[in-house]
Amino acid sequence: MPTFCTALAAFLASPASASWRDVPVFSDETVARACAAVDAERAAGHVVAPAPERFLAALALTPLDAVRAVILGQDPYPTPGHANGLAFSYVGPPPLPRSLVNIYKERAEDLNLAAPPGGDLSDWAKQGVLLLNTALTVREGASKAGSHLSLGWGAVTDAVIAAVSASRPHVVFLLWGAPAQGKRGLIDESRHLVIASPHPSPLSARRGFFGSKPFSRANAWLETKGQPAIDW
Repeated sequence: MPTFCTALAAFLASPASASWRDVPVFSDETVARACAAVDAERAAGHVVAPAPERFLAALALTPLDAVRAVILGQDPYPTPGHANGLAFSYVGPPPLPRSLVNIYKERAEDLNLAAPPGGDLSDWAKQGVLLLNTALTVREGASKAGSHLSLGWGAVTDAVIAAVSASRPHVVFLLWGAPAQGKRGLIDESRHLVIASPHPSPLSARRGFFGSKPFSRANAWLETKGQPAIDW
């Protein structure tokens, strides 16, 4: 069975990691320590999501030099079988995760687009939308959301966000929920746009996620910077 440590080594040895390898957390053991902590969780009998080979999928699919937008959530879906390494994305049979249903509701209201038939958001990632969570893993199971927020991922995702802010010219950061908004200080808002709102989960979507129009606002700003709109 692959471990998170071996999955990290495979990622760093692959061409998909080329643009991310210079982020210091990949060379100073920060990511390795978080992976070791997750492997310890699994050794203690906890089931962890996503699978090891998917926990860095967001970085693998969206190179640093291609990032145009960042959607930042809290942590992967804890429901068994839901998490796939891309924040909010879901590949599987109906029903869709409730947070994703609410994202599609807001997309419909914002852009007058019908909901897609499935939950795979990899097309967004391929357009430069970094689908990142503040923690890259979670224990599977009911009431396990947030279970790995203190496992060392904070330093990793801080470094990723800071690298995007420092190296990219014009990026829209969509910060969904309190853990995501806690990263706001890492973003240079003189160069980038921040759109902050409550998390799209059923517990908070009606407190300001609905009606926030993140998709049209992101595209309007990107176009003012001479960049093409994202096909949401």
